Amino acid sequence: MKAIKAKSFFAGIHVKDKKSLACNCPCEVMPDPAEVYISLCQSLGKPATCIVEKGQKVKEGELIARADGAISSDVFASISGEVTDIKELDCACGKEKFVIIKGDGKGEKSYLPPLKDATAEAIKARIRDCGIVGLGGAGFPTAVKVAPRTPVDTLILNGAECEPYLTCDHRLMLENTDEIARGARYIAKALGVDKIIIGIEANKPDAIAAFEAFDDIQPVILRKQYPMGSEKHLIYVTTGRKVGIGKLPADSGVVVQNVATAYAVCQAVELGKPLYERVLTVSGGAVATPKNLWVKVGTPVKNIVEYCGGESGAPQKAVLGGPMTGVAVATYDVYTHKTTSGILLLAKDEADAEEPTACLNCGKCADVCPMHLMPMNTAFYSAAGDFETAAKLGNTMCCIECGACEYVCPAKRPLIQAIRKTKAAVRAAAKKGGK
Repeated sequence: MKAIKAKSFFAGIHVKDKKSLACNCPCEVMPDPAEVYISLCQSLGKPATCIVEKGQKVKEGELIARADGAISSDVFASISGEVTDIKELDCACGKEKFVIIKGDGKGEKSYLPPLKDATAEAIKARIRDCGIVGLGGAGFPTAVKVAPRTPVDTLILNGAECEPYLTCDHRLMLENTDEIARGARYIAKALGVDKIIIGIEANKPDAIAAFEAFDDIQPVILRKQYPMGSEKHLIYVTTGRKVGIGKLPADSGVVVQNVATAYAVCQAVELGKPLYERVLTVSGGAVATPKNLWVKVGTPVKNIVEYCGGESGAPQKAVLGGPMTGVAVATYDVYTHKTTSGILLLAKDEADAEEPTACLNCGKCADVCPMHLMPMNTAFYSAAGDFETAAKLGNTMCCIECGACEYVCPAKRPLIQAIRKTKAAVRAAAKKGGK
């Protein structure tokens, strides 16, 4: 089906994509590490409940932690071996409980049987039982998204990959086009829809051409505009529909899934393979050899950096995820999750390390905000500890945390930090008030 052009949206920014570092690197399979450290927090929502014990033997793909409620996901062993410990460890976002598995080198696998009768209900159950989550970064359990409370008529595949440096989705679209298409059809069947759209940014013409081969999937060429991969903006530019404040995409008749999620669904349905590995990008000016790698969940980041030849120079900053929405880490002693899309080692000329100064009241942060918010208000009142006013005047709870405001701020204010701090305070107050 011939690709069509998308609409554009208000505001946003144009960033140097830096994708040339890794976009021509085919996906490699990284050898299994000697040990994996698998967090029980592998999705948005509650951590999973551990069901294994220290000393227990496990196979690759075996269930080791069960989802705790609807907004949670099952967690699986990513290598075969022995559970050597279950304990809390420091990670990029605080402390999490981990299951540590020492590999035995046998590579024994434990999959579910392939689905021979892939009915809508069977597909939904398989997505849940294989612990599939959104692989675009948010990690929302896919089983919830394929069971919307309101009728939908359209599935949108997100192939925008608008974050600078990241190219893993691009490579997946080139190397596993058919599997993504089949996964999309399974998701569409689960939803009961016939219309499938895939949005791909214009800087990936080869991926756009690859999906033009299908008669039942409509490729849409997206403008190179950040944050084009944001769910609400992707829906608008591809369908013209708007998702209101406090509403879900399903309320506008649409469900959005990342292309890597569609691939994982195909693997789950056809092979019975749970989600315990993913493709991610290792890039940046301070890594010796940028790569796109298939990596097991729980792989130590230091092992990945070593596999890519180590540092080519002293990095100014190391980031898990993309440079706009990712999390900076102070050490390589952290571990990959289902949602880890990238590991970036940024050189001095790539990472802004200037000290913040006082707000200049220039309004640039508001000018570029794709959600029409007032980030400066959030920052000002949160700094004073008045989170209620910060949230009210900044409309902070509607923020998608794309980082566009902080990117353009001439005073180098830590706006996203203020936004996340305000959100956490508001949620804690609501939770306390609800008791």
